[in-house]
Amino acid sequence: MKDKKVAFVAGGAGFIGSHMCDRLIADGYHVLCLDNLQTGREENIRHLKRESRFDFIEHDVTAPLPTAVTRAARNIAFVYNLACAASPPHYQSDPEHTMLTNVVGTSHLLRLAEKAGARFFLSSTSEVYGDPEMHPQPESYRGWVNCTGPRACYDEGKRSAETLSFDFDRLGRAEVRVARIFNTYGPRMRPDDGRVVSNVICQALSGEDITIYGDGSQTRSFCYADDLVEGLLRLSRYEGPQPGPVNIGNPVELTVSDLADRVIALTGTDAELVYRPLPIDDPRRRRPDISKAKQLLKWQPRVSLQEGLEQTISWFTRTIDRPQRRTEADQMVVAAE
Repeated sequence: MKDKKVAFVAGGAGFIGSHMCDRLIADGYHVLCLDNLQTGREENIRHLKRESRFDFIEHDVTAPLPTAVTRAARNIAFVYNLACAASPPHYQSDPEHTMLTNVVGTSHLLRLAEKAGARFFLSSTSEVYGDPEMHPQPESYRGWVNCTGPRACYDEGKRSAETLSFDFDRLGRAEVRVARIFNTYGPRMRPDDGRVVSNVICQALSGEDITIYGDGSQTRSFCYADDLVEGLLRLSRYEGPQPGPVNIGNPVELTVSDLADRVIALTGTDAELVYRPLPIDDPRRRRPDISKAKQLLKWQPRVSLQEGLEQTISWFTRTIDRPQRRTEADQMVVAAE
């Protein structure tokens, strides 16, 4: 496998997937990137289309893989599965497709890895822990998930993907690595993805009131994209015995209100906070126990929240429109006209 230099990345035009493609190209791999562009965006990978070691295929993993992919199987060293909408508004907009992406799509990609003799990497999620009763969450915690709620298509879909992956590994059909990804942020997030970091930043930059769901006391732990990708790559290349699922995230915990206050200070906005009801099954606390990642991978996050937010705000500033916030007097003039 060390002589093979092709990496297959499903979901490679997405937020995390595109950063993964960048790193693999930088590490000398030829990257086959597959994405249906449901939530991924061509602009995330446009800079790579000039690269001779990059190929893009628009395709949905719920359908059988294209012949061009299966023909290239003998050269593939790694199959990275990052294919699935990851934000609640997006994965809940088509829950059937979300579940099928996690189950049928993962099955197709595992069979590709089996045919290629490649290592299979699954990007799972902290959502497998549900609204956790144990804090912080170690990999041994089996979670508290509502299996019939509106988030179940994603939560249970990822659980099913993990089951399939470890079954392939136990049967000797593919060597598997599974990462449970916690909240991640950084450049290339979609402004409309509905996650708290992008929501707060985009609302602050546009001068809109900043929406806080619940009372803002719920907590999250935010990992910058570069740190996350480093952790994912280290896990995918880990050569020891099967490590089981590994949490990859930042263990520094803060409330949603604290995050909003930091973004307000960095953007200089005069926006007000407005409060809305907490969505169904929204986790109250979320923080990874990364002891296993530290021990096995010698990995931990390096980018501080301050630095990461500055980089992310700078990126959003360059990529979204910033209409001027209208005062009450301005609105009266417009109404009069």
